[in-house]
Amino acid sequence: MTIATTRATRDFVSRAVAAIPPSGIRRFFDVAATMQGVISLGVGEPDFVTPAHVIDAAKASLDRGKTGYTSNRGLIELRERIAHETATRYGATYDPGSEVIVTTGVSEAFDLAVRATIDPGDEVIVPEPSYVCYPPCVGLTGGVVVPIRTDASDGFVVTAKQVAAAITPRTKAIVLGYPNNPTGGAVSRDELAKIVAVAVEHDLLIISDEIYSRLTYDGWEHTTVSSLPGAHERTILLNGFSKAYAMTGWRLGYACAPSHLIEAMMKVHQYGMLSAPTMAQYAAIEALENGEADVQRMVAEYARRRTLIVDRLSQMGLECLRPQGAFYVFPSIRRSGLTSDEFAERLLHEEHVAAIPGSVFGHGGEGHVRMCYATKYEQIDEALDRLGRFLGRVCP
Repeated sequence: MTIATTRATRDFVSRAVAAIPPSGIRRFFDVAATMQGVISLGVGEPDFVTPAHVIDAAKASLDRGKTGYTSNRGLIELRERIAHETATRYGATYDPGSEVIVTTGVSEAFDLAVRATIDPGDEVIVPEPSYVCYPPCVGLTGGVVVPIRTDASDGFVVTAKQVAAAITPRTKAIVLGYPNNPTGGAVSRDELAKIVAVAVEHDLLIISDEIYSRLTYDGWEHTTVSSLPGAHERTILLNGFSKAYAMTGWRLGYACAPSHLIEAMMKVHQYGMLSAPTMAQYAAIEALENGEADVQRMVAEYARRRTLIVDRLSQMGLECLRPQGAFYVFPSIRRSGLTSDEFAERLLHEEHVAAIPGSVFGHGGEGHVRMCYATKYEQIDEALDRLGRFLGRVCP
């Protein structure tokens, strides 16, 4: 029997998804992957392998037959250690039974936070440049992103005054992502306290993405937003294991918040994801218990690379803020006369160095490129040699 086939007259893609642009980061990563001899300063991924004892803990869990689902919220042993970490390191206290949820990466945690709290028409304040997933996730809920532009003159950090000026009767939430991707900027404790005061005055939710909290330099002490007076009851704290413990591929994050918000997030999580990978959760327990020396070793190496890249960019005449955290620099490329897209495209094809155009990170990003120094020192050095040749050709 022959089955007749017909061509669909519509493509069936939702308007909300069709309106989302593809990730500018992944676009450059995919192009670079097809080329030979490329040095990637693009994707924000540690070049370190996950510490051996963390890998061994995951293997041991498999050997013990721990291959089934966990609780939707995650292993209670892991949630207890997360709660202990946030309390002892940052002064933010959570009940591991009802105020912590383990997620499949911090990106899922952010998506859950937004979908559980934002209704169509709600306005969400997002300081920019910012991580690329924030606006699309808000848009998929029908929420409206209200960007606040930051720039190098203020260290790429938002102020309470800017937040207050952006508030309207429809504002429901503020997104804070510090230390910042893509700029490395970090907000002081005093300024964060002022932002919390604005949120309290206007009864706003704070979604605080603190995935780079362990990667700070020059003695900077990270402040967890929910540890500040008045913040706990209105903050969803997001963090994870990808950056500090070199566990990007394990896809493990978490959220801490008042129980009613965690319960709302779990409703979405249990139908979409069910539970985070079991072996990754056992690995994370080991990382929290015995991984501090690994974190310190990696941070020290990132600091060495940061010095190299910032100093050499400055010698080339590219203005570059010395990042306070994360593992990115965000130099200005305006003297080249090129847009950030043109600069990144030409640098990739002419010198085989992958960087990310600043335009993909929103307002304030144009005129900059993001370069990640989570790659080997020698490769960064070579990439900078290539960048110097490129600038010699394009700069007047």
